[in-house]
Amino acid sequence: MNRLEALFQRKKGNILSIYYTAGYPDLHDTVRIAEELEAAGADLLEIGFPYSDPVADGPVIQGSSKVALDNGMNLKLLFEQLKDLRSRVSIPVLLMGYVNPVLQYGVEKFCESCKAVGVDGCIVPDLPMAEYERHYKSCFEEADLCNIFLITPQTSAERIRKIDGLSRGFIYLLSSSATTGKNLQVSENTEGYFARIKSMNLKNPLMIGFGISDKATFQKASAYASGAIIGTAFVKSLGEGKPVNDFIRSITGS
Repeated sequence: MNRLEALFQRKKGNILSIYYTAGYPDLHDTVRIAEELEAAGADLLEIGFPYSDPVADGPVIQGSSKVALDNGMNLKLLFEQLKDLRSRVSIPVLLMGYVNPVLQYGVEKFCESCKAVGVDGCIVPDLPMAEYERHYKSCFEEADLCNIFLITPQTSAERIRKIDGLSRGFIYLLSSSATTGKNLQVSENTEGYFARIKSMNLKNPLMIGFGISDKATFQKASAYASGAIIGTAFVKSLGEGKPVNDFIRSITGS
């Protein structure tokens, strides 16, 4: 059992996951921000590796990716930055990004590098499930990496069951099919969607993302899942130079 699986066994609700972009605002901020997030009370971290064509990201995260790339961030440098991660951070850490940089780096090498620095899992939204199962599943398993799949309101029950069978750690439940950064609007349709997925009694926990930006939306999402993921609001806060601790306290109230 890796750190991610242990977290969901230990804590059954209100799990707070924070996404931020590696190399943003400054190139060498990556591990410092991770340390500050853990100290402030985040349960789980998603470190984004930037890509020039981020199709699912809204303008705030797109902007952070451009700054990070301009700063010189890439996967090779990110793994160098993370080599001392586990002497400084104890909570689960995921890497999140698009498949093209992973393919360029080499999938097997990517998995080995994740294992070497203590990364617990990955979220690669545009990695096709069939390709993962056919070609890459064994690499992830050998590196003890949880591969996190995404569900949208349009995902069929059959595909959800398939995702549940292939997943470890948790399933990423998108609040909508929009890009990141849209505010969470919990309509009757959204509530019905969340309730439908919850009623399927999947073996993996659920985490809700997209549109979670403050204490109110975090609590709304956590009513339907094990917790929620905040990305855009935190990246925006970083860009404004606000203290990490203040942001986390505004969500948790502690």
